[in-house]
Amino acid sequence: MSTLPLSLLLLFAVLLLEPCTSFSTTPTIRLPQKTHQQTPSQLFLFNFPSGGGGGGGAKAPTSTANRDSAAINAIKSALQKPRNPKCPLVECEFPALAALNKLGDGSLRSATEAEDANIAFASKLCSKVGSPFGPKVNLVVSSSASRSFMDKVQKKVKGASICSVKDLASTSVSGTSVFLTPSSKADYQEARKLAEGGCPTVIVNALFKDQKSVPESATMAYFLKPLTYNSQVAGFLVRSYPSQWTVLDAQSAVLGTFSDAEILVPKTNTPDLRASVRLVQKSADEKAIRARSMQ
Repeated sequence: MSTLPLSLLLLFAVLLLEPCTSFSTTPTIRLPQKTHQQTPSQLFLFNFPSGGGGGGGAKAPTSTANRDSAAINAIKSALQKPRNPKCPLVECEFPALAALNKLGDGSLRSATEAEDANIAFASKLCSKVGSPFGPKVNLVVSSSASRSFMDKVQKKVKGASICSVKDLASTSVSGTSVFLTPSSKADYQEARKLAEGGCPTVIVNALFKDQKSVPESATMAYFLKPLTYNSQVAGFLVRSYPSQWTVLDAQSAVLGTFSDAEILVPKTNTPDLRASVRLVQKSADEKAIRARSMQ
């Protein structure tokens, strides 16, 4: 009788043993599912739980609608009672897209998606801060905006008087003005000029902003900044006026709070992120140490 090759005998033995592994007494280690794993190329804004308590009501948003609602309420509060009554200049800053990696990938598609998201938010904002019985809100686009961008704004934003910064010199402005993604020195100068003249003014997601673009007399109504650590979103810095600036971890637990005086870079309306990043890093490291100790 001929004998089977050794390789076939080994394969046969493996096939016989494989069904029996389910009866092993060795504990099974289940690894986390990778469907929602965050990597440098996959960072999402809304896949975190909503926190409760602390931080004066500041929470990480759970959806675009939730974020927009929080931002609009904060803007309305700031317009009603700005930090400096003599300068009703209000600012909001947040990621326009939930897929955070798209914000900096440089693709035309991502840029268009961000553009559309900012216009959608501006449309919601104008409908909430404008008065149906008084002057309509003004939506002001950047002096560098393209014709196609202006056409898109005019098509999607209703109930607002739409103009370019270039038209302000020859336009009589009254009511609240919303500057959508200003990007040039002229844009910021006109926004500041209107506010210092007593016109409530809102800056939405400023582009190419430096520390001199928005004066220290302005009010940051809503601010949302995901804070990354080891290529993952490990927490957030949130400001929802009139609450304090609040640092949250990825589970929306409050790690610390700051006043305007404590966090804003002197003579600017821009927060210094270093202390917030340190809090998030420390929290992430402590969680990692606790997880290893429990293994």
